[in-house]
Amino acid sequence: MRIEDEIKQPIFRDEHQKGHINLVYTAGWLQLRQATAFKPYGLTLPQFNILRILRGQHPLPATVALLIDRMLDKTSNASRIVDRLEEKQLVTRTVCPANRRAVDIRITAAGLDLLSRIEQDGIIDVSGLRHLSATEVQQLNALLDKIRTED
Repeated sequence: MRIEDEIKQPIFRDEHQKGHINLVYTAGWLQLRQATAFKPYGLTLPQFNILRILRGQHPLPATVALLIDRMLDKTSNASRIVDRLEEKQLVTRTVCPANRRAVDIRITAAGLDLLSRIEQDGIIDVSGLRHLSATEVQQLNALLDKIRTED
């Protein structure tokens, strides 16, 4: 559906304003769809993100600083998210033997199994990107990268 119809605003100052509003609206739309998809698994989008980061590190541990650096949502509180994942027994925390001030965070077998189940169920494929061709997705990626280019 066109952005004009979604937000019931037929006129924009210019195409740049329309593009900005469209991008912000679409990002929120995608996040809502993902949040809804992860709910039956007892996960939030930031929790899923941390589990995927930890799986990428597996079997090596990660630190909170590494998680913060790699998280998609930089405003999320990584320590609190790890607390929740530890309560669910999806991650473990241990004091790093080499540096007692550091904490090693690892994904558990239950965390790995949950990620596998989510992927097998096709949950991460709920985005509207499936409506785009491979060429269109490449163009989208190039444009999004270009938007984030620093002047």
